[in-house]
Amino acid sequence: MMRKNQLHFVKLALFFLLFVTFQTTHAQLEIGADIRPRFEYRHGFNNLFPNNTEPAAFVVQRSRLNVSYILDNLDIMLSVQDVSVWGDTRQIDATDSNNSFSLFRAWAEFHFNDNWSTKLGRQVLSYDDQRILGGLDWAMQGRFHDAALIKYKKDSFMAHFGFAFSQQSQAREGNVFTIQGASTYKAMQFAYLKKTWKNSSASFLFLNTGFQNLTGANNNVADGVFYKHTTGSYFTFPINNVNFMGSAYYQFGKSDETTDLSAYQVSLEANYKPANTLFGLGLEILSGTNQSGDSKNKSFLPLYGTNHKFNGFMDYFYVGNHANNVGLDDFYAKVVFKTGEKSTLLAKAHYFLANANLIDDADKYLGTEIDLVYTNKLMKNVKLNIGYSHMFASDSMSLIKGGIPNDNTNNWGWAQLIINPTLFKSN
Repeated sequence: MMRKNQLHFVKLALFFLLFVTFQTTHAQLEIGADIRPRFEYRHGFNNLFPNNTEPAAFVVQRSRLNVSYILDNLDIMLSVQDVSVWGDTRQIDATDSNNSFSLFRAWAEFHFNDNWSTKLGRQVLSYDDQRILGGLDWAMQGRFHDAALIKYKKDSFMAHFGFAFSQQSQAREGNVFTIQGASTYKAMQFAYLKKTWKNSSASFLFLNTGFQNLTGANNNVADGVFYKHTTGSYFTFPINNVNFMGSAYYQFGKSDETTDLSAYQVSLEANYKPANTLFGLGLEILSGTNQSGDSKNKSFLPLYGTNHKFNGFMDYFYVGNHANNVGLDDFYAKVVFKTGEKSTLLAKAHYFLANANLIDDADKYLGTEIDLVYTNKLMKNVKLNIGYSHMFASDSMSLIKGGIPNDNTNNWGWAQLIINPTLFKSN
């Protein structure tokens, strides 16, 4: 039996289909699916593997339905999804008892003219290499923002201005916002500008995020809002046959209601592809705070980026962890081999160092990670990914991971199918 919101969406999709079928205007309807089951074996994923424990294994699946509609100057997108682990619901359960069904996107965009438009509703904010703002597509649930967006584009220049104000109910009085975690903001504003040339580009971002300060015995009394500011640039350019890309960001304001923030991030990557093989070298530095303490918080946090993409696929850094910590210096090299007409193999190695000082002047070397990912386009709209990662952690990794021993085997394997066909598209 479907829940009411599931049934309502199915009815809405059918209504769109019938509407476009019988209308005479130049409208377009497209319905697509995104089905991706992923098996994972975790033996030290996201953190060091403790003593006297068993590894985890499971299959998680995203089942997403996307409906887009375009009519003259109006674009509409609706996207619903179910994210479940195989077996997490009884086979004859009549309801969505695991609360896995959700609304991923629901926005409308009105185009005022060829240059200006506004986009309102639940949407993905993804820019540049997705370091600060990204769609987080690796996570089955993805990342969305309930926001308003003003967009401008002319020739090779674009500008986006975003605004959000978060409430958790239609309250009669007060503005307390108690939803916490994942850098969930009370208010957000940003400006993003980008200029593109023939073979290069440069962008500028200013992001202002305000977080609710909560007090009271149950942490449910609003006591003002503190603000964190992130500003910087991302750029790409070629030199001869080498493609460079990099970024530099600075964070300031408050890390909490009483602590000043001053942090930075810089990165640079060079890629060279002489034939069917791509070679890459890169580094990323994210500032951190000394373990012995400091007068300011100097730990950079990449906030709403697709952080799984960076600093190793085992997610030891900045994926729900490593906030307000010693930062990171990440030196890496990668090779992408073409293994067949439709297949590739990525091999990537990371050398991790703490950016700030550890207690007792401990060695800053944290560990080395090896990532392997095989990709094969099996057929139209069907892709297979198989991955394996291994972390060789040092004693110092234990110092920043809660004292868990570093000498256990830490590895992770996974296999994923991505199936994303277009189910219907009107002419």
